[in-house]
Amino acid sequence: MLSHRRLLPLPAYAGVVSPRSNRRRRDDPGDVGPGAYGGPEQLVEWAGEEWVVRRVTGSASTKPYRCPGCDQEIRPATPHVVAWPHEAGRGLEDRRHWHSACWQARDRRRPGQHR
Repeated sequence: MLSHRRLLPLPAYAGVVSPRSNRRRRDDPGDVGPGAYGGPEQLVEWAGEEWVVRRVTGSASTKPYRCPGCDQEIRPATPHVVAWPHEAGRGLEDRRHWHSACWQARDRRRPGQHR
């Protein structure tokens, strides 16, 4: 048996919804700056030089790199560490991507050192 329900009129605001805005606001700087890849930069003394070190989140890592500590590939979407000499005038080509564990053991895992 079917029941007959009486439909009530909808309020005037029903069906009016503000659309979702997916665009960035003009005052939003986006993913630019020291913390853009997962963390702030740190200065670390190593091998007689000061190095700038930054942790990279898995979501910010989009291509493979070669770790100088173990000479193995760092696969995309793998959290890791990027380090480069702090010395002025050194460019992007001096950046090195390390596995986090290799960076922690960097005194035992020097580039070019084979086991």
